[in-house]
Amino acid sequence: ATLEANADPANALQAWLIAARRSLLLGRLDEARDALARLDGQGLPASLAAVAELATAELALRSLHTAPAREALARARIAAEHAGVAALLAEVVDTRAALDRPAARQYFSGGERMLRLDEVEALLDSGTLVVDACRRAVGAGTTWRALARRPVLFALALALAEAWPGDVDREALIARVFRTRDPDETHRARLRVEIGRLRALVKPLARIEASARGFVLRPHDERPVSVLAPPIAGEQAALLALLSDGAAWSTSALALALEASQRTVQRALADLEAEGRVRAIGQTRARRWLAPPLAGFTTILLLPSTLAIA
Repeated sequence: ATLEANADPANALQAWLIAARRSLLLGRLDEARDALARLDGQGLPASLAAVAELATAELALRSLHTAPAREALARARIAAEHAGVAALLAEVVDTRAALDRPAARQYFSGGERMLRLDEVEALLDSGTLVVDACRRAVGAGTTWRALARRPVLFALALALAEAWPGDVDREALIARVFRTRDPDETHRARLRVEIGRLRALVKPLARIEASARGFVLRPHDERPVSVLAPPIAGEQAALLALLSDGAAWSTSALALALEASQRTVQRALADLEAEGRVRAIGQTRARRWLAPPLAGFTTILLLPSTLAIA
C-alpha cells in the first residue's frame, strides 16, 4: 500500500506477489487469493505475469482443482517464453511435470496404487468414504470432519478404514492407538470412550458397529472406503514434504503449516537431523531448516487446502 501511495506500481505489484507466495507457503489460501486478485487487469510485465500465473496455479493445486491449474501453467509458460527468462521457464516446466508425478497413495480393499493429483481430485469427488492421512480428516463428498488435533480418533478411524470391510480386534486397536502390548481394563474402558466419540463424529458418514472381536466401519449408502496416504511413508512424511520446497523454514512456520505444536515439530526435526535428512542454519530464533528436494514427488497434497473440513 505504501508503494502504491508513492507512485511505485512496479514494486507494489512485486510486493503483492511476495505476499501471495507467503500466504501460500503458510496455507492461508484465502489471503493468497485476495493478494492475487489485486493483480488482475494490471497489465503486468511478462516476467511478473509468469510469476503471478505460477502462484495462481499453485493456489488451484492446493485447492485440488487441477484443470484451472493446468490452464494457469499454460499461461505462465507463454509469459515466461515472452520474458525470455530461462530460470522462470524452467520453473514453469518443473511445476507442470509435477502434475504427472505421484501425489498420494491410495489404499483400498484388495490393493493400493499411486495417484496423481487429478486422480486424487476424482477420488474425493466420487463419493467414496476417504480417511485422509495427508490432512488428517475423514469425509465423503462435501462432508468432512477434521481430526488433525484429535490423534487418537484419527488413529482409530485409520485402523478401521484399513481393515474395511472387515473388523479390527479390540486388542489390536489398543496396541495401535495407545501403544501398549499389555492392556488392562482401563485401556479397554478408554477404547470404548474413544470409539463412542469417533462414532458421534462420523455419524453423518458412517456407523461404527461392535463385532464379536472388535469394531467394524459401516459407511452409509454402501459407499466404498479408501485410505489416502502421503506418497512417502512414515510419521515425518508431511514435514519432509514441506521442507522439500527448497525454502528455509522456521520451526514456528512448520508448526503452523502442519497444525502441530512447535515442540512436536522440534522433536521430529531432531530425529531427521540425526538421520542426515534435514539440516539447520542459524541459531536460536534465527534458526531455519532445509532439506533436499524429494525427487519424483509433488508436495502439494501434503499442504493445507480449502477442502470443506469442519
